[in-house]
Amino acid sequence: MLLFERFNLGHGFRKYFEIAPATNEALRNDVFRIRHEVYCEELHFEPERPDRRESDQYDSHSLHCLIRTSNQPTQLVGCTRLVLVNPADPDEPLPFERTCAATLDRSIIDPARLPRGSIAEVSRLAVRGLYRRRKGEDHSAIAISEEDYGNSERPRFPYIPIGLYLGAVALAARSGIETLFVLTEPRLAAHFGKLGVDIRQIGGPVEHRGTRVPSVMDVQSIIKSMRFIVKPIWKVIHEEIERGYEQEAHSGKLKSN
Repeated sequence: MLLFERFNLGHGFRKYFEIAPATNEALRNDVFRIRHEVYCEELHFEPERPDRRESDQYDSHSLHCLIRTSNQPTQLVGCTRLVLVNPADPDEPLPFERTCAATLDRSIIDPARLPRGSIAEVSRLAVRGLYRRRKGEDHSAIAISEEDYGNSERPRFPYIPIGLYLGAVALAARSGIETLFVLTEPRLAAHFGKLGVDIRQIGGPVEHRGTRVPSVMDVQSIIKSMRFIVKPIWKVIHEEIERGYEQEAHSGKLKSN
């Protein structure tokens, strides 16, 4: 990592990657293809599909984003989604509410008692194998480890996984979501703490493609409390997500004229 990139993570992210909301069918198909490659073909978490698109019942009421390389020819890198409550049935559980029904500590927070339109779940994070080939990651769709941050002589930053999480936060913020839930590996909280993000475990571990714990994050607290060094990458990601929606709105106006 160059010195300037070390102190301006936004510049570093933009140099290598771009992030976009999947606002149309073509982009959503890119998301589903990444997920199929990772979840079905590589990790075998889900059965392979004839059309090589991995999707489920939650995608119809989810927001999606994907990361691509910024250099031509553009390559798909990774994706994530933000599962909103089902508008046809707001009381329908989010995915983690089903998976963790027996382990949630509802004395900390009870998702069922929150205004359903203000909550969402970050899920289906996936990074293509070419971009996650590190020791111990062969059986994980996405991960963050200590080595991602390098050392004082050779600093690094986990642009892809952090970029995907921040992309989900940007989607949540523009959609009026206040509370984010995530089912993830136990060590994530320590890594998020490095960035100034408070992520709280809200229940015991479950077996779900490895050991996972349910956790909660407050959207506005994430934005307000992130460390100074992280703010430039947040600025870039927020701008690119907003630009994606603006471009789609402009395209829709042109088609209607």
